[in-house]
Amino acid sequence: MTTAPKAAPVPHGPFGPAPARCLVLCLVSTAATGAGLLLPAALGRALDLLLARAPATDWVLRCAGLVLLLALLDGCETVLRGTVDARTTAWLRRRLTGHVLAVGPRAAARFGPGDLVARLVGNAAQAGTAPTARAALLSAVVGPVGGIVALGLISPWLAVVFLAGAPVLALLLRAFARDTTECVTHYQRVQGRIAGALAEAVAGHRTIAAAGAADRETARILRPLPELSRAGHRMWRVQGRASGQAVAVAPLLQLGIVAVAGVLLVRHRLTVGEVLAASRYAVLATGVGVLVGHLAGLARARAAAGRLGEVLAEPATAHGSRSLPPGPGRLELRGVTARRGGRTVLDGLDLVVPGGTTLAVVGRSGAGKSLLAAVAGRLTDPDEGEVLLDGVPLRDLTHEALRRAVGHAFERPALLGDTVQDAIALGPASPSPARVREAARTARADDFVRRLPHGYATALADAPRSGGESQRLGLARAFAHGGRLLVLDDALSSLDTVTETHITDALVHAGPDSTRLLIAHRASTAARADRVAWLDGGRVRAVRTHEELWEEAGYRAVFGGTEASGGLGDRGKAGVNGRSGGGRDRWSFREGGTSTELGGEQPAEGPGAVPPSEEPGRAGIFDEPGRVGEGEPS
Repeated sequence: MTTAPKAAPVPHGPFGPAPARCLVLCLVSTAATGAGLLLPAALGRALDLLLARAPATDWVLRCAGLVLLLALLDGCETVLRGTVDARTTAWLRRRLTGHVLAVGPRAAARFGPGDLVARLVGNAAQAGTAPTARAALLSAVVGPVGGIVALGLISPWLAVVFLAGAPVLALLLRAFARDTTECVTHYQRVQGRIAGALAEAVAGHRTIAAAGAADRETARILRPLPELSRAGHRMWRVQGRASGQAVAVAPLLQLGIVAVAGVLLVRHRLTVGEVLAASRYAVLATGVGVLVGHLAGLARARAAAGRLGEVLAEPATAHGSRSLPPGPGRLELRGVTARRGGRTVLDGLDLVVPGGTTLAVVGRSGAGKSLLAAVAGRLTDPDEGEVLLDGVPLRDLTHEALRRAVGHAFERPALLGDTVQDAIALGPASPSPARVREAARTARADDFVRRLPHGYATALADAPRSGGESQRLGLARAFAHGGRLLVLDDALSSLDTVTETHITDALVHAGPDSTRLLIAHRASTAARADRVAWLDGGRVRAVRTHEELWEEAGYRAVFGGTEASGGLGDRGKAGVNGRSGGGRDRWSFREGGTSTELGGEQPAEGPGAVPPSEEPGRAGIFDEPGRVGEGEPS
């Protein structure tokens, strides 16, 4: 279950995640601005006293005290600004990382790994400056406002001169803020595209080297550079134009104020000290350059925050409050429809896997096998329908209950942690070292791990692995945590035939307390499963044993269209007796007018008939022992 997309505020509130520290920063910066506003008046008063040959020691000391206070406040402001930026950036990165992990694969599918990293690293650092940029902007506004008030106190005519040109300054600042935000947003988006292409190239460096395409990939990665350059030049042109316009307007206002002050001085309505103070207040009142710099910083922070907000607006998976009742791990998919990229991959799919059994899912490339595995373990939610485990919808389970109950192994497992032991133990609960080694033995990983320099304590970075060895460690991680449902998404594809046989046998003989769902590409894997679900066109075409399905040319074509099946023997039937259901479970699959069982045929109707499924018309039901699933004829 997912929540509706909505815009997420980044950061939370105007003062970020450290409001007290940010508030102190605001007070310190405002106090520094206040001290800066008092200094011209003190200097003017001291100058008047000195010119009048009156005692001026007190005012000189006051001026010195204000200068010292400004230095101290400036130092405090620098420290506070750095700590607030660091705390806000760290908070944003934690929040974004947690949300991306909560969203799951959808986040990488929508934004791309490289772009996500760019947002997490660069954009989070830029957005982290937003609280301090607001605080700085507040003090930058207080300065001009205080300068205007001070001019008005010295003489109302001085304030009138400034206010005559103020609308022009306001229009310049407004246009600058709008253009800067647009330019910065475009610049950051192009940066994200370059980061995404670079991440793809780093992940596929072996393919690039093997193809001799390093120069071509370099050109592909750097293709957006001209656009990035244009965006950067435009950003600087906008800022340069605003600064130039401000430089053209502000000095005119300052000259006008000083000229009026001179006239008032000649008429003995102002003193020399007041003229000095007025000239300083004119600079403060027309401090557009300072405002331009702060506005540019705030625009960059807001643009970066908007890019983080796009990620945070992606709905995360919601979990319920229920726990699982005791059960063997019966998995049921009811009317599951899942779409990707505007295409319906799974179309109203129904499937039941009885507890304690092994079901292999086979199908052509693009049939939706991996998506079915993701839906079965709730790595993603279907667009329609629901998935139940022992009668409880997966969306109703708590996160802990879900992840304890369902284990996964993948074709290309991501091995995380400091050591090999950590990689296997990764999960909702840390298994004991003995459990880790037992799981590694089951996955046929124990031998090569023990040959590493420090065995299970070997750092992952110092443990070179083949693709098959990585898969075995991924399988060991899944086995170490148990659970009542184990989903293997092509997790045996890189193993040699002998290792695959051992692991598959261990899976199908795992006992009645867990259910195994295997995405299989090899006939040998399918042959050892209790049943095989043949996925075709987003639906389950049939659910039978491998040897029964092998009679159909379409099924054989899934494995290459040949009669041979990797040494399985005649028509791919060998190895069927290794299934865990032999002699224990009573399997049946309803097709046409008869119900075929491993032990023979029974009439589908009349006395002695096997009861049909309770929900007629459901395709591909792999039901409980003793019940009949229904499937559409081939």
